Amino acid sequence: MKPIEPMEPMKTSTLERIRNNYVVQAWLVLILALCFGGSLAGMQLALGPLIEANKINETLQKVPEMILGAKKAEKLAKDKQLIIEPQTVEVEKNNRKVFYSVFKAKHPNGRPAGWVAKAVGQGYADKIEILVGMDNKLKKITGLFVLDQKETPGLGNKIMEEGWRQQFVKKKTATPLTVTKEGASAAHEIDAITGATISSRAVCSIINTTIKDLRAPLSKRR
Repeated sequence: MKPIEPMEPMKTSTLERIRNNYVVQAWLVLILALCFGGSLAGMQLALGPLIEANKINETLQKVPEMILGAKKAEKLAKDKQLIIEPQTVEVEKNNRKVFYSVFKAKHPNGRPAGWVAKAVGQGYADKIEILVGMDNKLKKITGLFVLDQKETPGLGNKIMEEGWRQQFVKKKTATPLTVTKEGASAAHEIDAITGATISSRAVCSIINTTIKDLRAPLSKRR
């Protein structure tokens, strides 16, 4: 029986080809990643202004509903629209400046109708952007609309549902809103969404902060 001959060591040229092949593949992956990232950045730059413009249009369309309610706003639209004045409010907080986009609404005869403020805060998954309506004297909430959110589908994203948002209408602004899982009984309580208490609290927190920040500056602009 012939002894098994040892395998010849791999030639240097073969090792170099393999190594060069890995290097080429690595560079190819890097180039593809850069191209893909560049494409995404380009799309964001191209679509960013369009997305923002759509948000502004949606906001302006929602202002009457946030102040008057859907039915009254629809009825008014058939006759005379509210006069909407966009404003920017600067608030000093913890040695930094915070800016709010605010919309002052007036009836065609000049009588004040109310305010709508755009506000952003941290939710469970990402930022939540809302519109909160208030009466002219800032004593009660008149409407709530979620402009943007990325909360958990089927749970946290239920903050968009009208049935849940309707709880906030007519809530007084004198007392901060709180979330309960036991069923709202007090005037300042809001029922939590089942399985999404954090998202529910986030919305209340955004509203409480917005009202606290804007109460003084908006009172001077009435």
